[in-house]
Amino acid sequence: MPDREVPWPQFPGDPAPGTGTGFGPESLSDVIARRLLAQRVVLLNGPLDDFSVTRVAAELMTLDAEGDEPVTLRVDCGEAALAPALTLMDVVELMGVPVRALCLGQVGSGAVGVVAVCTHRSALPSTRFSLSEPVTSLQAHVRNVAQWAELRAGERQRFCARVAAATGQTPAAVESDVERGRFMGAEEALEYGILDEVSRPDAPVRRLPGSGSPPMGFRPLR
Repeated sequence: MPDREVPWPQFPGDPAPGTGTGFGPESLSDVIARRLLAQRVVLLNGPLDDFSVTRVAAELMTLDAEGDEPVTLRVDCGEAALAPALTLMDVVELMGVPVRALCLGQVGSGAVGVVAVCTHRSALPSTRFSLSEPVTSLQAHVRNVAQWAELRAGERQRFCARVAAATGQTPAAVESDVERGRFMGAEEALEYGILDEVSRPDAPVRRLPGSGSPPMGFRPLR
């Protein structure tokens, strides 16, 4: 008897083959992300840029509007520009439901700020953190270099101030760490105030300063 091709598994609610949305090994990551969304889990993985920040923000706001349960933001993002990071920090702080960050792999540049403003921040023991300014290519015209530099300095100042408020550090200390680049393991990030706990049975849990503020959220007003 000739060998028959084993079909790719089909889950309820997943698009059928040939529908234009794609299904199979090449779209497995999309299937996983869709099933995680059903469990109120949003993935922030890979570089955080203008494209990915739009996706993550839209998913967070959608889950906020659909229910009152907390949302988990799983972060494995080693590269994040400050502008999209500040945008995502705004979205997280405006959420009407708690956003719990779970860090794994690496968290670098602006992604540290996104984690810092979450309601609860945890990480796997092997997670690596890089509090540093992201490397960007200069695309401004020579006549606009001064304006571009001023804009970058303003973004860095706002970012450091918000990380300082979330971690209990001073803005000057955070800015110094960002400028020289500070690398931390999970335990060091816990001591710094970026995390509330390192995921293990005996992990201490500390309350995030300012978490008692009233929720705002993205639901339609009634």
